[in-house]
Amino acid sequence: MFSPEKDGGALGVGGLPLRNPLCLAPLAGVTAAPVREFFTRLGAALTHTEMVSCAGLVRANRKTSDMLATLPEEGPVVLQLFGGEADTVARGAEVALELKKRRGEAAFAGLGINMACPMPKVTRRGAGAALLENPPEAFAMTRMLKRLELPVWVKIRRLNNGRNEDTLRFVEGLLAAGADNVCIHGRTAAQRYEGRSDRLVVAEAARYFPGKIAASGDVRTPEDVQAYLAAGCVVVMLARGAMANPWLFPESLHALRCAVPEGFLNPTPRQRGAELSRLGERARALCGERQAVVLIKRLMGGMLKGMEGAAELRRRAGCAADLDSLLEIFRMGMEASL
Repeated sequence: MFSPEKDGGALGVGGLPLRNPLCLAPLAGVTAAPVREFFTRLGAALTHTEMVSCAGLVRANRKTSDMLATLPEEGPVVLQLFGGEADTVARGAEVALELKKRRGEAAFAGLGINMACPMPKVTRRGAGAALLENPPEAFAMTRMLKRLELPVWVKIRRLNNGRNEDTLRFVEGLLAAGADNVCIHGRTAAQRYEGRSDRLVVAEAARYFPGKIAASGDVRTPEDVQAYLAAGCVVVMLARGAMANPWLFPESLHALRCAVPEGFLNPTPRQRGAELSRLGERARALCGERQAVVLIKRLMGGMLKGMEGAAELRRRAGCAADLDSLLEIFRMGMEASL
């Protein structure tokens, strides 16, 4: 388990130096640059882009290439890629890295392959969780990405058949192919996001492959974070739990006795309002009004937690059509809680 004293305040994971073991998982439609910057401010040691289509990169799709944008204030960012064919994934990654270089933007810290997304629009292309049933292709794309001389992080799920040894065998193949880190979500693709995440298979993988396993699934409290780290995982990925409670990052860092960014532990309603406003304005400037509204709505429930009349405020926020209205609703809640 990570110890600030033992590890000197730094952690080497998957070929990357991280200041703590908490990372923001990739979330489709959510982990755009302003959101990643927000969670970096709250203490995330590493963040991921949204899932970026390698086929879209190869076709020079503008919307896809726009997803590569990063901000100077972000910490290290892993580019999360998806595709069903190794050649396309490798070519897409090359295009992405070349575009970043041409734009004069900071390089990605690593390359990620999504082999976990269970949604049909992804799996029917042979991508995402479909790769769990196609080990040769999964291992081939890992080998090809490794040639690009960046750390390779792979995100998978527990295999559908319920046998832990098959999941472990798949992880072994990814590591042999060059993966620097494998993040395991304890649900199967068939479960999607229902039921409980199986922590036992994640813990077993962490024992078999020490220093190589990141955990994902049902991380909602600092105790959940501590349990995964105690089981031997080197990193814990926060996803939906962080959407429901953005302060899970500083709360967990405090529980781990890691450095907590100033002002983010037990923030006042005024501090929450300032952060939400900052995020909203950054999102509007970088992503446009419509996307800013979507992003703020995803996070606003967690931001309102504990405020006076939170349920009514959430209802009103759900009906808001523009960013200014959303922020005004939050300001009303903030003032009522002072």
